[in-house]
Amino acid sequence: MSRPRKICVVTGSRAEYGLLYWLMREIEDDPELELQVVVTGMHLSRAFGYTVSEIEADGIPIAARVDIQLDADTPFGIATSVGIGVPLFAKALIELAPDIVVILGDRFEVLAVAQASMLCRIPIAHIHGGELTEGLIDEAIRHAVTKMSHLHFTATTQYRDRVIQLGEDPANVFQVGAMGLDAIDRNEIMAHEQVCQSIGIPDVIKPLFLVTYHPVSLDPVKSMLGIENLTAALEHFPLAGVIFTGTNADHGGHYITETINTFVKKNPNLRRSESSLGQRLYLNTLAHADLVIGNSSSGIIEAPIMRTPTVNIGDRQAGRMRPPSVIDCSDDMADIIAAIASSQSDEHRRLTEIGTDMYGVGSPASKVVTVLRDVPLDGILFKRFWDLP
Repeated sequence: MSRPRKICVVTGSRAEYGLLYWLMREIEDDPELELQVVVTGMHLSRAFGYTVSEIEADGIPIAARVDIQLDADTPFGIATSVGIGVPLFAKALIELAPDIVVILGDRFEVLAVAQASMLCRIPIAHIHGGELTEGLIDEAIRHAVTKMSHLHFTATTQYRDRVIQLGEDPANVFQVGAMGLDAIDRNEIMAHEQVCQSIGIPDVIKPLFLVTYHPVSLDPVKSMLGIENLTAALEHFPLAGVIFTGTNADHGGHYITETINTFVKKNPNLRRSESSLGQRLYLNTLAHADLVIGNSSSGIIEAPIMRTPTVNIGDRQAGRMRPPSVIDCSDDMADIIAAIASSQSDEHRRLTEIGTDMYGVGSPASKVVTVLRDVPLDGILFKRFWDLP
C-alpha cells in the first residue's frame, strides 16, 4: 500500500488560520492524506496575540514553527522577516518532505514560503489567487506567488480567468469558492447575549459595530490619517458599541493600534479592542453586528454572505469584487459618517438581506482536498506559460 500524500499547510495569521481551519480538518480525515501544519508570522508574535495558542487549543497538530521575528512593522523590519523566512522555511520543508505545500493569500510571509518551496522543488497549491487589492503590496505578492505555484484555487470565475491570464494552465486552475464559506456554514451559533458577554459589553447596546482597519501598505501615511478619521467619525455615534479586531503586521500597524487603544479608553463600557476574537467568536460577532466597518477582505466576502452590511473605507480593497451590501467611501471623516448612516437605512438593510452567492456555494475545503488527493504530481514542476488565444 502506498503511503499517504503529505500535505503541508502554512498559516501565518489568525485570518489565514480561520480560512484554512476546515481544510486542515478535511485533510486530517482523509486516509489518503497526511496533514503537516507549519505555523509562522503573527501566530508566534506576542505583539499580535500569540495566536498559536488558539491552534493548540483547537487540537490542530503543529509539525513545525518558523519564527520570522515579526517585531517591527517598518519596511526594513518586514523585508528582514521575509529574508529570515526563506532559509528557515526551506529547512523546515526539507525536514518535513511534503508532496504539496498549501498557502493562502498574499501576505509577505507567504512570499517567503513560496520562494522556499520553489527552490526546494516542492509543488505549491495557492488559494485565493487572481484577486485585486490595489492599495497594497499584497497585490504584487499575490501575483508573484501565482507564478511560483502549480495548483490554483480561486474564489470566483473572474479570478480564475485572471490566473489563466497570468499564463497558468487552465487544467490546474480550480474555481472552488471563498474559503470562508466552510467556516460560515459550519459555525456554531451563539446567542446575542452570549456574544456580548464573551466580549464584555452590555447586550442591550444598539447599534453594534465590528471594526477592522489594516494599514494601506502602499501609502502608510494615508493609513494613519485614515484611522484618525475613522475614530473621529465613530465619535459621532456615541451610543454605538464598537468592537475592534487586531490589525495586521504591516507598515503602520503599530500607529493604528495605538490610535484604536486611545479611542477605546475614552469609553471602555461601550468599546473593546481585541487582538484576536478566535474564529467562532469572530463569526458570531459578525453575524450579530449591525455593521462591519474598515478595510478588511472579511467585510467584502464574509459579511455579505452573513447578511451584515459593510462600510469599506479607502483604497485597500480596490479592485476586489463586491456585492451591493458593501458601501464604499473615502477615508475622509465626513464620508465615513455619511456611509455609516446610509448603511443603517431601511433601504440598505433590505438590500443586505438578499445576501450573495458571488463567492460560491458548498464546501470549498472538500473541493480543494479532492484535488490535493487525486491530482497527478508527475511532471507538475515543469510549467509552460499558457498563452491566451
